[in-house]
Amino acid sequence: MRISKPRYRAATKPLLRASAATGLATFLVAAAPSPPPAQTGPEPAHIFAPIDYPTAINRYRSADGTPGPDYWRNRADYRIEVALDAPTHRLTGRETITYRNNSPSSLNVLWMQLDQNIYRETSRGAAAMPARFKAHGHTEGMQIDHVALLDAHGKEITVTPLISDTRMQIALPAPLPPASTISFSVSWHYEVPGIWGGRTAVTPSRNGNIFEIAQFYPRMAVFDDLRGWDTAPYLGGEFYLDYGDIDYRVTVPSNFLVVGSGALLNESEVLTAQERQRLAQARTSEKRILIRSQADTEAASHLGASGTHSWHFFMPNTRDVAFVASAALLWDAARLDLPPISPAPGLKPVPRLAMSVYPVEGIGPQAWDRSTEYVKHSIEYFSSSWYPYPWATAINVGGHGAGMEYPGIVFDGMQDRDAKLFWITTHELGHGWFPMIVGSNERRHGFMDEGFNTFIDSLASQHFNKGEFAPKQDGEYAPDTGKPADDIVRILTDPVYDPLMTASTIPGHGNRHAMAYFKAAYGLELLRSQILGPERFDRAFRHYIAVWAFKHPTPSDFFRLMESDAGEDLSWFWRGWYFENRSPDYALDAIDYPDHDPAKGVSLTISNKGWLPLPVTLAVTREDGSVERLVIPTEVWSGGNTHVVTLKGGSPVRNATIDPDHAIPDVDRSNNALSPPPLSASPSFSH
Repeated sequence: MRISKPRYRAATKPLLRASAATGLATFLVAAAPSPPPAQTGPEPAHIFAPIDYPTAINRYRSADGTPGPDYWRNRADYRIEVALDAPTHRLTGRETITYRNNSPSSLNVLWMQLDQNIYRETSRGAAAMPARFKAHGHTEGMQIDHVALLDAHGKEITVTPLISDTRMQIALPAPLPPASTISFSVSWHYEVPGIWGGRTAVTPSRNGNIFEIAQFYPRMAVFDDLRGWDTAPYLGGEFYLDYGDIDYRVTVPSNFLVVGSGALLNESEVLTAQERQRLAQARTSEKRILIRSQADTEAASHLGASGTHSWHFFMPNTRDVAFVASAALLWDAARLDLPPISPAPGLKPVPRLAMSVYPVEGIGPQAWDRSTEYVKHSIEYFSSSWYPYPWATAINVGGHGAGMEYPGIVFDGMQDRDAKLFWITTHELGHGWFPMIVGSNERRHGFMDEGFNTFIDSLASQHFNKGEFAPKQDGEYAPDTGKPADDIVRILTDPVYDPLMTASTIPGHGNRHAMAYFKAAYGLELLRSQILGPERFDRAFRHYIAVWAFKHPTPSDFFRLMESDAGEDLSWFWRGWYFENRSPDYALDAIDYPDHDPAKGVSLTISNKGWLPLPVTLAVTREDGSVERLVIPTEVWSGGNTHVVTLKGGSPVRNATIDPDHAIPDVDRSNNALSPPPLSASPSFSH
């Protein structure tokens, strides 16, 4: 999701504790068998100790980080019908859910998520963020009108749900056994909040309101092998959802355009002949084709001037859907260079589309005129690099500017321009991979979606148009200089920050984006460029995505898979970067010649002062202009904090530098370089 420019300090840092009584003990994890030592000199015994991962190995999760032979995931298929009353901002809906229990447990109850209830005055989210709601007010949240179980003949059996904040429990008359299915229906309505709603909002524009609709239907909570029903309340953070097919219809005023997750199935009923012709042209075009232009929008030429129309969408194997509706939207699209897919079961494959919708405020040669170009690059680049994009369309919406992601559609800002628009588009669409394809629990482990996504975004910035918007430098990554090794230092040295493995359900300290986005992303870059190398890292990372696509991995699964595939014991790195807030710090202490004679060789004494001993490059420049570079591996520090590098004899040393390229985040560079005095001086030189 979108972030603002980070502020790295908090005034105070409350102590965090958890106990079984609070229920938070299962969220927190231990970094090692014993608590981390105080920040004194590095202790190799701690740095290189074995690590116990929080999630155990069992029949569901294997030692190599892949799903186990008995891994399972439940499934939820939805048929949804909603109607939007634009003048009152009221959305009314009905859904039928078919839920399959693939677990080994019998389920006595079903749990659903009612995220709109965060806008209630009495919600836990309102209590946690009083300033937000004090300024803007509240809604009544999601009003549940009717809940009924459906028997084998489709007959309704009315039930009374139990609503608790943003959750709803349905008690079943008989347990739902393993390998069985239940169907039930829910009817509801709610008021769409104004722009203060953030992720779902009504936003004014020059030619009318823009309705960005998300979290708009009661959604199944996840029942998994880790906690059973995962019912963490919605406090304004992220989500955790299961997969299934979603077939949905949206009824709006006839002059509205609706663009939503998945494929539009009834083009002939809701689009004009001209729009259908342009859409067909877009399916064969590498450049954007305007399907609904400014003239079309302002002339209100969209099909029908009164009454309503229903837009029918279908999205297979997805965890969610969202849509945007407005009479004010322009619409353009271009072909995605990916294999055609069927938009719905039984339909023939069609070319896939990159699309953008935005009001006239977004028009501009370095603004939304380029959005579809960015969409097309993101989807094609991530597909070729990591895992194929699985859906029919990818859509960028220029509206309120929530910077929020949903499968197949993202909500960005109509005023976004230049590099900002490229970076936010790429980031939000990158969430199509994390967590829309790789379904990690972002409500509890935010770094597994925000950080992993920000990492692939940084590579996309380098790839796009010969680096037009590289390096990535925004509130998500390297915000100060665009050089992550330098910009991360203030985060690594600020005690306000909690480790990455602190559960996302616990309010963070300092700027949360500095950790879940920047530090998490840069950790993968260090793993790729400094520890494993791109070839080993990329192969392992692709494997991780492939085996956990449309499943629910944990951090432990990721750590184990990367170690197993890459062939490295990385416990020292996971501990220092993820479980603790450690950093590298090297010093070049002395340069010596045997018998004061450089022809006999040269010895360079290096000390490790940091608790995260990353591999580091030592560059030695001789007086004859030759340069020797060698990498000092992490393992040399397992036996102590001092290491001597011996080089062959030759020309005297002009200077030597540790990490000359600023490739690692050494937190104190004042002692990284030495220039020895002339040979006529003392036989050795040191700091």
